[in-house]
Amino acid sequence: MKAHMLITAALMVTLAGSITLAADKKKKDPLAGVKCPVSGKPVKAASAVDYKGAKVYFCCDNCPKAFAAKKSKFAAKANHQLVATGQAKLVKCPLLGKKLNPATKISIAGVNVCFCCNGCKGKAVKAKGDAQIALVFNDKAFAKGFKISKPKKKK
Repeated sequence: MKAHMLITAALMVTLAGSITLAADKKKKDPLAGVKCPVSGKPVKAASAVDYKGAKVYFCCDNCPKAFAAKKSKFAAKANHQLVATGQAKLVKCPLLGKKLNPATKISIAGVNVCFCCNGCKGKAVKAKGDAQIALVFNDKAFAKGFKISKPKKKK
């Protein structure tokens, strides 16, 4: 009976450790859930290019070529990815460049965005899918509202 209880306890400790390790691994992967701006597929860390002082990630080695050929076509999704990966942060309203109002927060393709007023929020809410990303993360809006974060120096 004692042996059965010891085996059961050992299995539970092992299972709990496995679940914790899996959760820690998922938290530490900054690219989990990030999509390629060209294809929309999950990205790979090895397929990245420099963009606006940060990195944009792709699903394969062909997508960076398509991105380079037509950056304006993919800019909004690339800018969205910079925010989704924590390389850029929201500092002002992306539509008007004014002070942020936290009460206007919405999620756009998994990224939380605030605006200066309910008018700007309303415009973003009315847009759907890719049109919403294009409205809030186009190059002009990105320049008004977002700032590339400086990488933290390792100690």
